[in-house]
Amino acid sequence: MNTIKILHIDSNNPIMMEQLQAAGFINHEDFSSSKEEIEAKIQDYQGIVIRSRFKIDKAFLDKATQLQFIARVGAGLESIDCDYATTKNITLIAAPEGNRNAVAEHTLGMILSLFNNLNQADREIRSGQWNRESNRGHELDGKTVGIIGYGNMGKSFAKKLRGFDVDVLCYDIVDGVGDENCKQVSLDELQQKAEVLSLHLPWTPDTDGMVNKAFIDGFAKPFWIMNTSRGKNIVTSDLVVAMKSNRVLGAGLDVLEYEKLSFETLFQENDTPEAFQYLLDAPNVILSPHVAGWTFESHERLAQVIVDKIKAKYAN
Repeated sequence: MNTIKILHIDSNNPIMMEQLQAAGFINHEDFSSSKEEIEAKIQDYQGIVIRSRFKIDKAFLDKATQLQFIARVGAGLESIDCDYATTKNITLIAAPEGNRNAVAEHTLGMILSLFNNLNQADREIRSGQWNRESNRGHELDGKTVGIIGYGNMGKSFAKKLRGFDVDVLCYDIVDGVGDENCKQVSLDELQQKAEVLSLHLPWTPDTDGMVNKAFIDGFAKPFWIMNTSRGKNIVTSDLVVAMKSNRVLGAGLDVLEYEKLSFETLFQENDTPEAFQYLLDAPNVILSPHVAGWTFESHERLAQVIVDKIKAKYAN
């Protein structure tokens, strides 16, 4: 019988608990205790399953004396001190395979909505306006789409683009990731050719604030930008300046610089940042609350990927 005890600190699809219990794991849930309260008992567990409720930092890991693995039901691991966890021989498990299709579809939906002014046209008609010329759209066919970050999400998005007559380029820090759906190029070549940019990046020290004034100014053509990765990869104030000068033609943002680490809320300040207010008012901006990978289907698929990975490594 498997004696591994797993603490689940976020709710997930029921199949996770059902299948782990059936495989012999001991499972406990605690969705409400504070980080300090979780720290007080984490020494009793060999595994922990999280989403993004709080950061798994050095202090937490020092108390997790028996921990063998941390499983995050999502794609990124930025809420975990990965380097320190690795020094303690703790296995890190993520599930980018689980929501890559959802992210790809959401990204494509944002592009098509922006190109065809669908959100603006809908609002106008509901308010009694029938404006055809001002809602004349653009076609995606004939454009060059640049993807930065060609892992699970970027590859899935490129696959969605196969039905369009577009050139698809990608830039990634890993060599040799291009495939039949996308040509890998240098960042400079991507900036010279791209008319649509889609970010599919983790949030790391190297990508934090990556899309800033200098980055935007490096593009040869005005472009649309989509971000379904992490909000802090874009310097919002620099993006807004570029939008005001038409260097950036429109933005589809599922994530925002102002999100809390848990991704569950925005900033708590009383005053709305000026750059964010611009995004709220701009007709060429589409915003969604970090839900690109949060479909009914991906909710189940994410849980299944985590279960499969835990069972593959730790089941008797």
